[in-house]
Amino acid sequence: MTFLDVSIVNVALPTIEHALRLSQTVMEYIVTTYGTVLGGCLLLGGRLADALGRRRVLRWGLVVFALASLAAGLAQDSVMLVIARGVQGLGSAFIAPSALSLLTSTFEEGPARTRALGVWGGLSGIASVFGVILGGLLTQGPGWRWIFFINVPIGLAAAAIAATIVPESRDTNSGKNFDTAGAVTLTAALVLLIFTLGQTLNWTWASPKTIGCLVMVIILLAIFVAIERRAPSPLVPLSIFRRRVLRTANIIAIFMLGALVTLFFFASLYMQQVLDYSPIETGLAYIPIALIVAVGAGVSQGLVQKIAPKPVLVAGLALATIGLLVLWQAPVHASYVSRILPGFLSAGLGFGLAFVPLQVAAFADFGEQHSGLAAGLINTSQEAGGALGVAVSGTIAFARVPSLTRWAGTNAARIDVARATVFHEAFLIGACFVFLAMLVALTLPMLRSSEHAPVPNA
Repeated sequence: MTFLDVSIVNVALPTIEHALRLSQTVMEYIVTTYGTVLGGCLLLGGRLADALGRRRVLRWGLVVFALASLAAGLAQDSVMLVIARGVQGLGSAFIAPSALSLLTSTFEEGPARTRALGVWGGLSGIASVFGVILGGLLTQGPGWRWIFFINVPIGLAAAAIAATIVPESRDTNSGKNFDTAGAVTLTAALVLLIFTLGQTLNWTWASPKTIGCLVMVIILLAIFVAIERRAPSPLVPLSIFRRRVLRTANIIAIFMLGALVTLFFFASLYMQQVLDYSPIETGLAYIPIALIVAVGAGVSQGLVQKIAPKPVLVAGLALATIGLLVLWQAPVHASYVSRILPGFLSAGLGFGLAFVPLQVAAFADFGEQHSGLAAGLINTSQEAGGALGVAVSGTIAFARVPSLTRWAGTNAARIDVARATVFHEAFLIGACFVFLAMLVALTLPMLRSSEHAPVPNA
């Protein structure tokens, strides 16, 4: 639910724009408000799960998400819809880290946890793609409001079922002195950072707004570090960043999700604006990549247990790089079967292979006590990476639009070439992101396939 709702709205945006008579600015906030609040509150959600109980926070998040989805589906104007999307993001920020930490605290480290994380990683990748498909089907079928209504029965049912089948767990020490000041400061810094990255496509990196917001983010983070040094029970113990595997896994997550979100964002535009696909055709075009991500995750789960996480992760990132490079070389009027599908399959298989070992590495240094913190960190890195990927690739690719527009003039063939050039550059930047993730993955210590603990002197 949480990952699916990041992308399910995209295909429905033109229909929502017409139905509610929205401006382009408001359209953007329908997408970015959810991701901004989700990414900004993930660490807070993770630590609340550790302190108050992971099952309790999971159920709170599911109820909040379901009720916010109902409000979004009933929205009659832009204000109600944007606020509902923000509350959806808050619910998701409680759901994602508490659910992921419940997996690591319920299943013992080893094959059982690897299988559980394999399911999680596979569903995370599939959901991002399936959101585009489902968004197109629901929008062209029962209507755009059903992209929100569908969450209501699922969320409420899951909250009820969780009370009976999910065991409660918590960190017995973290609830004594919850770091409220640190939580408020860090959440504000993350919300402002992800919002600013999302706005760079409109503001540009050199604008006073962007610079001012980034300076404020630095100030808030400096205040947060000062608070954490003195807090008796810090929100994020700064000592955890000394752990090599943790640092490396989160850096990989930033680059990998930067590439993944760049792929989906620009591939959707490319298919509709260059290849003239309809929204439903665009959604259906993603079905093969959704299926191959599931295959990759399933294969990865077995390989991680038989071999080790590191080589599987590196191989997956290499395949994803090749897939984006194939899309970079696609001609203007590319055939879906011969030019688009091979890129989708290579990238999808690569990302599917990479999700599972990345999750395993993110938790390799953590026991049950701080599993909520670990879940919050990896999910925050993924959200920030997605925002950063689109911000950087969009800024570089769209910077050429004025010169390409002048070159194309009113010539239809040149206009198609100009549009394709912008998207090709975005795919190349995405390939650079995932290639950097692969280089960073090569620095990971080798983890034992059975224990997933760092090998001494590796």
